[in-house]
Amino acid sequence: MFKIEYICFICGILANLSAVLGQFYFPNEATQVPNYGRCITPNRERALCIHLEDCKYLYGVLTTSPLRDTDRLYLSRSQCGYTNGKVLICCLDRYRDTSPTTMQQSVQPNITNSNLLPLPGQCGNLLSNRIYGGVRTKIDEFPWMALIEYTKTAGKKGHHCGGSLISTRYVVTASHCVNGKALPADWRLTGVRLGEWDTATDPDCELDVRGMKDCAPAHLDVPVERTIPHPSYIPSSKNQVNDIALLRLGNQVEYTDFVRPICLPLDVNLRSATFDGITMDVAGWGKTEEMSSSNLKLKAAVEGTRMDDCQAVYNRQDIMLEDTQMCAGGKEGIDSCRGDSGGPLIGLDTNKVNTYYFLAGVVSFGPTPCGLAGWPGVYTLVGKYVDWIQNTIEP
Repeated sequence: MFKIEYICFICGILANLSAVLGQFYFPNEATQVPNYGRCITPNRERALCIHLEDCKYLYGVLTTSPLRDTDRLYLSRSQCGYTNGKVLICCLDRYRDTSPTTMQQSVQPNITNSNLLPLPGQCGNLLSNRIYGGVRTKIDEFPWMALIEYTKTAGKKGHHCGGSLISTRYVVTASHCVNGKALPADWRLTGVRLGEWDTATDPDCELDVRGMKDCAPAHLDVPVERTIPHPSYIPSSKNQVNDIALLRLGNQVEYTDFVRPICLPLDVNLRSATFDGITMDVAGWGKTEEMSSSNLKLKAAVEGTRMDDCQAVYNRQDIMLEDTQMCAGGKEGIDSCRGDSGGPLIGLDTNKVNTYYFLAGVVSFGPTPCGLAGWPGVYTLVGKYVDWIQNTIEP
């Protein structure tokens, strides 16, 4: 399990100041801000990291009862450290000497980017009453998995890539699934299927531990409003750098046990991690833009490969990898053969409050045929693209 300490977000009803301070996670000495320093607010404005009580406006908001949800979210994302027993807060100059009575009472986080994404506890959920293993997934395992629908000649439809639901309106996939060189010119990406398990049955059912039939609701076919390949992706490039894309759905989806988002690696440590030697999961139906291999959602455990070792392998094909990519797997007949182009590489993390799954990578490319011994698959490192995702998504 890959463990990274997180700054915990305030949760629950905060009745008074002492209750609020008790729910902050205080980083250790190594993460203190020397001389407090400059910081960036949740609304992406430059500010100063100071003692909470010195930020007159935010301190006043914090001690107001009842505390609004938007204020709680803003305050939790504004914490910038802890020193000498005191919480540090990222405070705008205009907030330092102004009380809430002389300004708008509620501090509203900018709702154009990061606040549209679910946080641990709302995404990447584990089902506590199940223990998973083997090749076949359970009916409700990895509920963020998406199948990408293409409309072909004469209106025929098919699924030929995968993706991951990250919010009620967005799916992450690979750019090569949107405008890749292998996509036939007459294919149009038109939809996303969510809540799928076995593409040969509808509804999907399995037997529970009592031998009773356990069925999922019907899958959801959601239209895609807009495809957003990364602007620096070059379809003809050999190394497929920036192979990541967003799909904006035509309508918001409602979360269920079978349709839920995966977390993004929002923490600074996860965003910079390379995951060498870390075991993660790849899952899917084995669908690519050229073939498919399974009706049933499959999974496989893969281990992150050191970039130097992976680069040595791909040097044979004159492919130069970059630090926005990672490698995993390389065991014969496994690895991304059980995943989809554009599908997720799934990491598991634990913070002070939650254990949850996060989107570590997006399946990009690998050897043909897949699953060759000694040839790891190549994935786009999602942590390197969190800023792009946050700046691109809309309400």
